[in-house]
Amino acid sequence: MTRDRLGGWSVCQDTREAAELVVSELVTNAVVHTVSRRIVCELHDDAAGVVRIAVRDEGCPDGAPRPSAQQPEEEHGRGLLLVSAMCSAWGTQDTGPGLLVWAELPRQSGDRDRGARADGAGQGRAGTRDAEPDRTGGGERVWV
Repeated sequence: MTRDRLGGWSVCQDTREAAELVVSELVTNAVVHTVSRRIVCELHDDAAGVVRIAVRDEGCPDGAPRPSAQQPEEEHGRGLLLVSAMCSAWGTQDTGPGLLVWAELPRQSGDRDRGARADGAGQGRAGTRDAEPDRTGGGERVWV
């Protein structure tokens, strides 16, 4: 559904594929690491040229998600490292009893190499933010 929706928004193929991986990782984390009965994935096409992914869950028993140091032979625990590597920015926001994990990708794949957004929103690849960036201008939003 992610790939189809972003294709309808004329987002480049590289970004569609990256978004598909990011959605898969964030939704998988919500399923595995929370006690949620309902998980919502939101896609937002920002007028500033950014695709925003947000996954909301109903609660996590042991705090906010974070990348963990893994041994090379371990099969699990690299999802947020992938998200960090693929996205220009990502972070978390407490939403009452739950958590929202968001990630941003440029609409065009060549923009990914520039790192953080020019307007200063997000922290770029290396960091996360505690709050969801304000996105009041333009774009289209869809829940999948």
